[in-house]
Amino acid sequence: MQVGVKVPNVVFKTRVRDEAVGGANPFRWQDMTSDDYFKGKRVILFSLPGAFTPTCSTYQLPGFEENFAKFQELGVDGIYCMSVNDSFVMNKWAEAQDVKNVNVIPDGSGEFTRKVGMLVRKDNLGFGLRSWRYAAVIDDGVVEAWFEEPGLEDNHGEDPYGESSPENLLKFLANTKAESAA
Repeated sequence: MQVGVKVPNVVFKTRVRDEAVGGANPFRWQDMTSDDYFKGKRVILFSLPGAFTPTCSTYQLPGFEENFAKFQELGVDGIYCMSVNDSFVMNKWAEAQDVKNVNVIPDGSGEFTRKVGMLVRKDNLGFGLRSWRYAAVIDDGVVEAWFEEPGLEDNHGEDPYGESSPENLLKFLANTKAESAA
């Protein structure tokens, strides 16, 4: 992806809680689109190789969650975490992480991830197709800033992390705010 480019229009298959469904698992399917997530607001999107994986669960998701108020102060309306996982997995991961501020987006078939050029093979880990780690500031559906981990390739032997960290995005947003105030 490049700065100034509109994010691809994709339909995401999500599961949402609906007490009208009843029973022990009151969830229903709900299609969500790229516009539902990105239109008319300024958001952070970060994507990672998989729910429940070490770096994602220990640093990246908790860091965005814990810094939500700081991101809001810097003009961010919402934060989304995407992974090439289905909605069942993403919802359980968000629940296990006790996430209150970051919303998860399931890209189960990897369509969005493929269209932004971040779909990679992770067969060396038994994962199959997954997302390369990246983050973006998206304003009204258009990429304002892009943060991609170095070394994008299939079956990469490592899991680089730093460019897409919450700390790096906070630094970028603070600098951008300071520059616009000057």
